[in-house]
Amino acid sequence: MELIKFVVFPDYSDVPRWTNGPVAIHDILQRQIQTVMDDASSIAQDFVESLPEIARLLHTDVEAVTHNDPAVVDMGEVILCYPLVKVMLHYRTAHRLYVLGVPRIPRILTEMAHSLTGIDIHPAAKIGEYFAIDHGTGVVIGATSIIGNHVMLYQGVTLGAKSFSYDEAGRPIDKPRHPILEDNVTVYSNTSILGRVTIGHDSIIGGNIWLTHDVPPCSLIRQGRADEVTSSNDGSNF
Repeated sequence: MELIKFVVFPDYSDVPRWTNGPVAIHDILQRQIQTVMDDASSIAQDFVESLPEIARLLHTDVEAVTHNDPAVVDMGEVILCYPLVKVMLHYRTAHRLYVLGVPRIPRILTEMAHSLTGIDIHPAAKIGEYFAIDHGTGVVIGATSIIGNHVMLYQGVTLGAKSFSYDEAGRPIDKPRHPILEDNVTVYSNTSILGRVTIGHDSIIGGNIWLTHDVPPCSLIRQGRADEVTSSNDGSNF
């Protein structure tokens, strides 16, 4: 992952500049893939050829954070400090390996990022470009989630399953069970969107909401207004 960061963000890496990043990545990845499957060399080569697209996507993620957070000083601060960059570096790498059919390693990579950032993204999830997470702790994105372009999530958001189906042996069936977020959706903190529901494009989902149904495009979903009660000092009104 340090070598991939060097290839993607060479100005923000401790890897020596004389390092031939793609060659080193191929050699290390080939050895790692050989522990779990055959045909390691061709898969490693396919991954290396994907690096320009992975880099492009990651730069759109950095740009999205820079655009959405007024606290950002410059893009260098985002790359060096924001947990989104670390988790998306791991996720976009892991997702490509997952698509290439590599077992085990993709999940190891995303769990490494989960431990470091508190953000849990399954490598099978599909995430478009210009993706942003602000703060991030507690975000969960399930395996069959589909996220469009220019989507923004805040801390504590869960894109999860509402229920599971089981086969005759009692094993859970892996089928689409997580939400679809179309383009230009914002989801505020501590909201859970559960099941195979679709949040239409250009929608805003407020914080602390439990959502289990489709939402049409250009919607605003928010909580009911909180009750305001004047309490006595001893709390006897509650």
